[in-house]
Formats: sequence, C-alpha cells, structure tokens
Amino acid sequence: MFLDAILGTFSHDLAIDLGTSNTLIYAKGKGIVLNEPSVMAFRKEKKGSDEVLALGKEAKMMLGRTPEKIEAIRPMKDGVIADFETTKTMLRNFIKNVHRRTMFIRPRIIIAIPIGITPVEKKAIIECAKSAGASEVFLIAEPMAAAIGAGMPINEPVGNMVVDIGGGTTEVSVISLGGVVYSNSVRVAGDKMDEAVAQYLHRNYNFLIGLGTAEIIKINIGNAFPGDDIDTFEAKGRDLVSGILKILTITSKEARKMLSEEVNTIVQTVRSALEQAPPELSADILDKGIVLTGGGSLLKNLDILLRKETKVPVTVTENPLLAVALGAGKALDNLSLLKEVIIDSG
Repeated sequence: MFLDAILGTFSHDLAIDLGTSNTLIYAKGKGIVLNEPSVMAFRKEKKGSDEVLALGKEAKMMLGRTPEKIEAIRPMKDGVIADFETTKTMLRNFIKNVHRRTMFIRPRIIIAIPIGITPVEKKAIIECAKSAGASEVFLIAEPMAAAIGAGMPINEPVGNMVVDIGGGTTEVSVISLGGVVYSNSVRVAGDKMDEAVAQYLHRNYNFLIGLGTAEIIKINIGNAFPGDDIDTFEAKGRDLVSGILKILTITSKEARKMLSEEVNTIVQTVRSALEQAPPELSADILDKGIVLTGGGSLLKNLDILLRKETKVPVTVTENPLLAVALGAGKALDNLSLLKEVIIDSG
C-alpha cells in the first residue's frame, strides 16, 4: 500500500526544500524547476487573503523598502514556520507557478525539514503543505537529503558526516546504512550571521544598515579564516549620531571579527559531533572527510577553518545551495530510496 500511495509511473509529485532564506522545488523527472527567496509581499488590508502583490525575488527586493500599506514578510524562521497563513499562501503560489498548465493537480510532496524540530512544528509543515494544495505530504530530514544530494554513499556501512548550513539552522549529522546515527541542530546559520554584521556596525560605529545590506557585506567580504588578500567593501547606511547618510569602508579582517561568534558556534558543533560519533564511524570520517552543504558553506575559508580545527579533510559539495532539493528529488525519483528515508507523513 505504501508503494502505491507514494509514486506512480508518471506523476506531478514535487520535492521541496522549504528553507528560511530560499524555497526550491524539484519536479519528478524534470529536476529543479523553482529557486526563489522565501519572501512574500501583500497589501496590509488584504492580509489573510490569497492576493499576492509580489513573490520570491521581486518580494525580497521590497524588504525594508515598503510604504505603510504594503508588508513584505519572510514567513520562515530558524527552519520552521513562523507565519502559517503567509507560508501557506507563498507555498500555494510557488506550486501554482510550477504547474501553470495544470492548476487542478494536487501533487504529492516531499518536504525536507530540520532534524531538531518539534512534533508540533512537523505537524504545522504537513498541514501547511496540504492547505497549499498537496494531496499527501512526506517528510525527509534535511541532513539526509543534503547527503543524498551531495552524492554521499548513505546506504553503505561507513560513516558519512554532512554539515548543512542554511539560512536558519546548521545541521551536523553522521549517516550510515541509510540512517542518521548522530545529529545535532543549532539555530545559527546565514541569518544570524547577517544579524551579527548589522549589530556589530551599530554597536561599534553607531552605523545603521538593513539586513539586506548586511547579507551583501557577508557575501562580498565575509570570511572565517585569513586569506592572502584583505578585501574592502563600502557599506551605505546612516550615522546614528549625526543622522546623515554616509559610506563606511569595511575590511575583510573586520568582517571576520563580526562573524566570529557564529562561526565558532558552527565549529564547536562539528567538533562535538566528531567527539560523540561511534569510534568505527569516526575512523571512516577521518578517511572520507566532512562534506559541507547549504548556502552558509559558501562563507569564504570556512572549510579551511574547519579543517584546521578538526584535523579532518573538509570539502564543499558542488552546488551546495541545491544539495537538499536535489537529494529530496533523488528520493522522489527512487522508490526504494524514498521508502528508506521518509521520517513522517500525513
């Protein structure tokens, strides 16, 4: 019955990485068909309705720039739903965009979720997806999806360590024989790094910037370990003492200092996983190394810092931003694999 319930020979089923920062959708047999920021904008008087003013990239451009009558929202926080109604509407519209010519299809959906979320948070995700048009919903752990997407041999009797650094959470897991042997999740990732940049400039320079500018600083000169060159970035913001607009030049050395607390939390989480993994699997990890996935893994020289701190080989997977969606999609395309990795359904 399980086999019949999941997949047919031909279907419109989807795998979704419903992330704090971005939502990616993988269509069965087609690959990734949508990759958009998890942001939606609407008119305040229309809140609660299905009327959407802007979605994805267009809505993200509105963050921090909206007039009083318009609200732009990121409805996901720390990997879970913070605003149920907005998430439901956002997801329904993303699904509608994927199935433009087949509006009445109710696809079966696999959603990747952080491993540390509560049963209540799991239930909210299932109910949200069903309200958005899913006929059935199946959940897969993000670290498992990331490991599959990174091409790791998850079914073999060897230890595979994957560190998935997203927008809201960092998931550190050891996987063997198709299951998660050890996992730890901390709600420190890309968003907390952006907040750290903005708070540092506020605290040390009385300089006010938005989180969008903080993200740009992180992407351009953020780093976890010193490199050969010192880069600079001219940030535009407001001087809180004089009240006038100004440009502040920031160096990559100072950017590293801004991010040090969040980076250290990630390093300590990885070290803790290595200390708590079973000895045989630890030996495998020492041989095979640690694989980094997720957008946060693109922080410059983070792999070098982790290699230095753990004395274990560290690599960033190809297409780290897509790894979770690709992994969930591979499970969608492979019935036997799907049956092994599903952790909940509804």
